[in-house]
Amino acid sequence: MQNPRHLVSTVNFSNAQSYLLGLINEHASRRSPNRLDRIQAFVAELGEPQLQYPTLHVAGTSGKGSTATMLAAMYEAAGKRVGLHTKPHLASVTERVRIDGTPLADDAFGELLGEMMPAIDRVATEHGRPSYYETLLALAFVAFGRANVDVAVIEAGIGGRLDGTNVLQPEVAIITNVSLDHTEILGDTTALIARDKAGIAKPGVPLVSDVNDADARYEIEAACAAVGAPFVSVRDTVTIEGRRGERYGQSFDVVTPVDRYELSLPVLGGFQQRNAAIAIRALEQLEGDLRPSKRAIEDGLARFVIPGRMEFFPSHPSLVFDVAHNPDKMTHLVNALEETFPGRRFSFVIAMAETRDIAAILEPLRRLPATFTFTAFDNIAGRTATRPQRIASIAQDVGLWGRAIADPVDALSVARRNADASDVVVVTGSTFVVAALRDWWFANVVSRV
Repeated sequence: MQNPRHLVSTVNFSNAQSYLLGLINEHASRRSPNRLDRIQAFVAELGEPQLQYPTLHVAGTSGKGSTATMLAAMYEAAGKRVGLHTKPHLASVTERVRIDGTPLADDAFGELLGEMMPAIDRVATEHGRPSYYETLLALAFVAFGRANVDVAVIEAGIGGRLDGTNVLQPEVAIITNVSLDHTEILGDTTALIARDKAGIAKPGVPLVSDVNDADARYEIEAACAAVGAPFVSVRDTVTIEGRRGERYGQSFDVVTPVDRYELSLPVLGGFQQRNAAIAIRALEQLEGDLRPSKRAIEDGLARFVIPGRMEFFPSHPSLVFDVAHNPDKMTHLVNALEETFPGRRFSFVIAMAETRDIAAILEPLRRLPATFTFTAFDNIAGRTATRPQRIASIAQDVGLWGRAIADPVDALSVARRNADASDVVVVTGSTFVVAALRDWWFANVVSRV
């Protein structure tokens, strides 16, 4: 990449945000059959920063952000300097570039984007301007190199084969699971979606997966066989044994062909046990300094936190924040609520983007004793909220009833006011409504306690 001292301008964080917002339609190039060409040209202009340190590549329909964050936590416990790229972010775009758990500072973020602008301009001449997603991904790659990380954990965006992260040459690849999501891009069957995700398989690189769907597993195993990537099934090789633990966490053992790990997770949701098993099994494929000790694995998971994922705040009524914007994630949420709060009633506050299959997402909620308040979030470029009245109408079609309140803070206030003290209020659906109401909760409730 061009020497920063030769740059003609400096970009501050506010300028950086404005520039990125102008690119924010992340799906603009996703139907192009050659969409990797641009990110390949981009990282080439930047000096292939993603090849300067070992990487772990994490794809899948659900759980990939949690699994990636667990991997980073275990490496931190092992004393490694760790880069972590996940998406989407909750509060700030800098969350997509974390080093040792800390987002890149605003000033450093802006300065780095400024240094990258000459490369962006050169790529734009032939390939068009790199997208929002590509720019943030490349910025993370560069930032991790500058920070001299020992290892970086990179979450894929959508799919795998033509996702920008597929410029990696990782030490291990992961496909957490496969279910229906982004069907307009990846295909409308689990087999087609798995085929796309399996495009991250590389010769000689172990691919670890917890896939349970038979058609999806067939596609992933076939892709691994075609390129010579060892396939490791978590379902076939790991046993999870529950233990009595803390009230607002979970204790369990993960038993692999290599070892038994006694784990305590300070987060809710049985699905996180499977994510932990995936992460551990992936690390067991590595050798030398890239394989944390058993103690580091156990210590790292004991400190694992991930905002907006079954995030619980005890109160009267209690509150849970959980991003569940596809049917699989909503099923996991419903299972977790049933496991954690047996016999309790729930009051949901839900908003969703227009592109989502709302009926399929709402269907799992029929199992719960619950009331519903449907709301919206502030539209941003490339993201439009479904009108609350529209969600309420679709909910009726699947056998649910709820009120529509456009303002999300008003919706949360009404849900809390109408809930009994023993109920649990759940804010879910779109990342954007979870982020907005989580910020409001911290500013107006948590800060006053």
